[in-house]
Amino acid sequence: MCGMAGRARVRALREDSGMPPPPVANPALDLQLLMQDEHVMVAAKLAGMPTQPGMGHQRDTLMNALFAHDGRSLERLGHDRDWGLLHRLDRETSGCVIVARTAAAYDGIRRQFERRTIDKSYLAVVQGRLPHKDGTCRQPLAETLRGGTKVSVIATAGEPAITHWTTLAAKGEHAVLSISIETGRLHQIRAHLAWLGAPVLGDRVYRSLLPPNTSALRDKAVTLFLHAHSIAFDHPVTGERARVTMPVPERFRERADELVGSGWLERTPPASRP
Repeated sequence: MCGMAGRARVRALREDSGMPPPPVANPALDLQLLMQDEHVMVAAKLAGMPTQPGMGHQRDTLMNALFAHDGRSLERLGHDRDWGLLHRLDRETSGCVIVARTAAAYDGIRRQFERRTIDKSYLAVVQGRLPHKDGTCRQPLAETLRGGTKVSVIATAGEPAITHWTTLAAKGEHAVLSISIETGRLHQIRAHLAWLGAPVLGDRVYRSLLPPNTSALRDKAVTLFLHAHSIAFDHPVTGERARVTMPVPERFRERADELVGSGWLERTPPASRP
């Protein structure tokens, strides 16, 4: 009872101060943890699930599921540490998401993101023609508002953005790519691939030779074929390198096999520093 009363007092103080409330726990949501210990969790985010609450999504996000799993630890981290959330994926992107359970773990992994020592490996099905089988895009990106929605555009005065790609398989106008990024700009992979002439299959916003189309976001169907396949980081307490992989969703694998043939998955490299 004392614990419940204490949490009620904290909530009341937060409301009085204007601080945003923590995500609401929703135990009805499916949650798959790819790794967890007392310091950190790596969750599998499904395509179509928002990473965190926002407009129109207050109870159906990954953070709602995580609060049902361990809301006590995450609430202690507070808004300043984003309730433990260390990075985000677009709603339509599936993949690995790191969430800290302690302040020390959050601060330690946050420093790794800032120093760019976190290795993130993605898979994408693309439609179009890339300039090379393997390569790097270094076009700077700037965030801007289009129709009230934030998007990234190529801009000389933008922030540095570095995306590496390797073609795993290709056939006709389609290819399956393994992608690693050195920076984490908004929609970086999608914006870079569209600029290169091979947007992610099913991307309704980023298109080659055209500005971002935010009006397409009114359709909530999942059409994007982008998967955050693996992530590697130094454990914030032991210092050991942790490498976590989320299996490729069946929907992604079947569509890729249909377009370029099977066998590409066996050529997928682990997350590694470029």
